[in-house]
Amino acid sequence: MQMRKKSSAKTKQYAVIGLGRFGENLCRELIDMGHKVLAIDIDLERVNNAADFATRAVQADSMDPVELKSLGIHKYDAAIVAIGDDVGSNILTTIVLKELGVKKVIAQVHNDRHGRVLEKIGTDMVIFPERDMAIKLARSLVSQNFVEQIQLSPHFSIIELVTPKSFVNKNLMENGVRERLHVTVLAIRRGEEIIVSPGPDVILRQHDILVVLGRNEDLENLSELV
Repeated sequence: MQMRKKSSAKTKQYAVIGLGRFGENLCRELIDMGHKVLAIDIDLERVNNAADFATRAVQADSMDPVELKSLGIHKYDAAIVAIGDDVGSNILTTIVLKELGVKKVIAQVHNDRHGRVLEKIGTDMVIFPERDMAIKLARSLVSQNFVEQIQLSPHFSIIELVTPKSFVNKNLMENGVRERLHVTVLAIRRGEEIIVSPGPDVILRQHDILVVLGRNEDLENLSELV
């Protein structure tokens, strides 16, 4: 589901630690969304490169609490540990951030064991960038009728898909979207018009794009109707 970027109503401050591909792309995206980003890495070359797109770029040892505290990192809305090449540094940096009282600590992890370790030390969120991208690609290949998919959890997603032919000229109740298919239509995109929270009596038209929430297996069953 593609959404047009726009500035947030409230500008937030984020610290991104580790400026590899994931960290750099994250910095750029947050900046594009109108937020402030402190980019941190031990590698001076990466820091100099980040100076071109981050609000502030600093060379620092992320495992040194004195250095991080001097940067005022505890005042940031969230810190993201994007260190991808050293699991030990990743874990120790996360511990330091928690000890410094950062509001929200998010960490990139490499595998389930790494993720469990970070969860045990109180990490607010762990993310698997490579695994999540692989899952998204696999699902897009298998479910070719999906226009776009956003994975909310291992079991639930939101998808955009073209209205199945059998649904056309019938309303949502007649199509048994909730009762039979166990999914929820959050919105209908009809050309330039967006129908939010459509009622059960809304009649579907050919070429409507449905924005649907549900369990992954139920969404796959729905896609097979297209």
